[in-house]
Amino acid sequence: MATVKGYVEKIKYRNEENGYSVLDVGFEGEDYVLVGTFPCISEGDLIEAEGRMTEHPVYGEQLQVESYEIKMPEDTVSMERYLGSGAIRGVGAALAARIVRRFKADTFRIVEEEPERLAEVKGISEKLARSIAEQMEEKKEMRQAMMFLQEYGISMNLALKIYQEYGPSLYGIIKENPYKLADDIQGVGFKIADEIAQRVGIVMDSDYRIRSGILYCLLQSVVNGHTYLPQEELLRNTSELLYVEPTAMEKHLMDLQMEKRIVVKTGEGEAADTAATEDGRLGRHIYASQYYYMELNTARMLHDLNLRGTEPEEDIRHRLEKICTDEKIEPDEMQIQAVIQAVNSGLLIITGGPGTGKTTTINTIIRYFEQEEMTILLAAPTGRAAKRMTEATGYEARTIHRLLELNGVPDDDAGTSGMHFERGEENPLDADAIIIDETSMVDIYLMHALLKAVAPGTRLILVGDVNQLPSVGAGNVLRDIIASGAFPVVRLNRIFRQAAESDIIVNAHRINGGERISLGKRSRDFLFIRGEQPDAIIRSMIALVTEKLPGYVHADPFDIQIMTPMRKGALGVERLNTILQQCLNPPSAGKAEKEAGGILYRTGDKVMQIRNNYQMEWEIRGKNGIVADSGIGVFNGDIGRIREINTFAENITVEFDEGRLAEYSFRQLEELELAYAITIHKSQGSEYPAVVIPVYSGPRMLMTRNLIYTAVTRARICVCLVGIPEMFQQMVDNETEQRRYTGLQARIREVMD
Repeated sequence: MATVKGYVEKIKYRNEENGYSVLDVGFEGEDYVLVGTFPCISEGDLIEAEGRMTEHPVYGEQLQVESYEIKMPEDTVSMERYLGSGAIRGVGAALAARIVRRFKADTFRIVEEEPERLAEVKGISEKLARSIAEQMEEKKEMRQAMMFLQEYGISMNLALKIYQEYGPSLYGIIKENPYKLADDIQGVGFKIADEIAQRVGIVMDSDYRIRSGILYCLLQSVVNGHTYLPQEELLRNTSELLYVEPTAMEKHLMDLQMEKRIVVKTGEGEAADTAATEDGRLGRHIYASQYYYMELNTARMLHDLNLRGTEPEEDIRHRLEKICTDEKIEPDEMQIQAVIQAVNSGLLIITGGPGTGKTTTINTIIRYFEQEEMTILLAAPTGRAAKRMTEATGYEARTIHRLLELNGVPDDDAGTSGMHFERGEENPLDADAIIIDETSMVDIYLMHALLKAVAPGTRLILVGDVNQLPSVGAGNVLRDIIASGAFPVVRLNRIFRQAAESDIIVNAHRINGGERISLGKRSRDFLFIRGEQPDAIIRSMIALVTEKLPGYVHADPFDIQIMTPMRKGALGVERLNTILQQCLNPPSAGKAEKEAGGILYRTGDKVMQIRNNYQMEWEIRGKNGIVADSGIGVFNGDIGRIREINTFAENITVEFDEGRLAEYSFRQLEELELAYAITIHKSQGSEYPAVVIPVYSGPRMLMTRNLIYTAVTRARICVCLVGIPEMFQQMVDNETEQRRYTGLQARIREVMD
């Protein structure tokens, strides 16, 4: 660690939102560059800073500041320098000189204790004297607050947010209830608040701590896909988090209910028959309020869309016959039923596995609606799925976020994280029919937002494979809607002749049915390569991606996707990406690099966005770099390539699908990870020319039938499995699904009743 003390000569750069600054500091003939978060620094300040000396490739030696303190000027020269630096509005160099000449070493005491005496100086009115005193006091308050917060291990960046939120009242909040920070300040979770509370000395069984811990566990369960938790599980999880007995928590559930922070439902849904506790009571389901009402409102809106038409079936069949003749389509009876239902239903669900004609059905419905001169909108959850939908239908499809016109300005809805849709109840989508593909990927939040923008009377058709993995976000929306039995559902289950020639499709259906698959059979598109040890499996996968598959499927190695069940371990995402980066994008003199969070990023790397960023700006550039389109939002699972690493500007440019270019500051790199290998969960909604899947032992809860089914169905031309045949069959036999606690099915039944 190094220490630097000196006067701030110049603020070379400053981000007003978070206080990140680059300072020129001088002292006794020595000059330094300081970099860090300085929320209350001014030119002329005397600063004492501690940090690490680093070498910037452009700016040279810098001190990366970890802590600092503003010292009061210690002599008249320093006082004059500070007052005349521009830090105090209305005071220039000449006036500062007159103030210090009049009061000498007593200057700062006069400003703080007898500010009215400043009017003794020529050029200072009583009003300016008050302003000078107020500004000095405000800066002093902010500095004191920053120093106070630093004592509790709070970073300068977070300290600035706390000060901006609470002002002088922060002292009482930190000492009495630091858990309030988790409610009020974005970026502060329970764990940060709990660390502060421990430093402050708040007791383990504090009411504030227990209530905050309960809410934290509920919201953490959302990350695992749940919209509620059974009470016993919630209290068990909270007890493990807080080291407090569950019996000490039950009384707080009533208080949180009274405050409308949680909703408690007793003995409902699929668990109602069996969810009795050991003492005989029906099980209680605890929701964070926003997720309960999201499910309830989703159920109500689905109900309102569920209108029935009266078009005679005979008339529909007659029109459909002409369309099929003109378009050379040969639908089966279930596809015809899907069109009939689409015409006479306000809400329709179409589900089926690969090769069962979902795309043909969508196309037929579109042609029918076109003939009726209806306006149609198509959308899918991801850019890749929307692009595939466009190619398959010849009709423009957008992501659901773009369909709803995502805006980066936050609204008041819970869970938005800085996102807002322009389309909603007040501004619904202007269409007669809306078709959504890959609906299994849609979580409860996105479905709720979509339904708000669909006016009753507009037909909504939801298409998806209910046997795919559920959405990454909370909920099990498609499955719950179908299981409710409240809406028209068409199940496509016939594999068409052309599809039946593909072993990918045939074997996907066998996997879904739990049947045995002959892995030794010669196949053009479904290959199994035996490998007993992880390193041998990796060598085979590298050979496939770099040598064997590109020519076979006519694709770039970067478009061939390795997918694995897990993140950790010998064949996990983290290890595979390190190895594959070295093979597919080795270092060279022309490739810039940046290390962050234990990951080395290199120009040309394949990367994935790992969380939703609703405010990330992107643009598509045409010839000569002219912007052809722009927008906001980069989402969990989006894959792109690093096109530039700019160490001068400290940012990375990533190109995503459709040529969307987004700039990440070095501080935002935690949102990206390498994507030469991805988890199967992250592959949902995507399709690749070829996929390569390691098949090796792993946790039973991960190695499941619907996981391998999802992986296999991501391949368009060829799927290659590498590993242990017995392990593959064990996955096919393992019907276990990680349970999701969701209540949409129960909410739909309530609304229907």
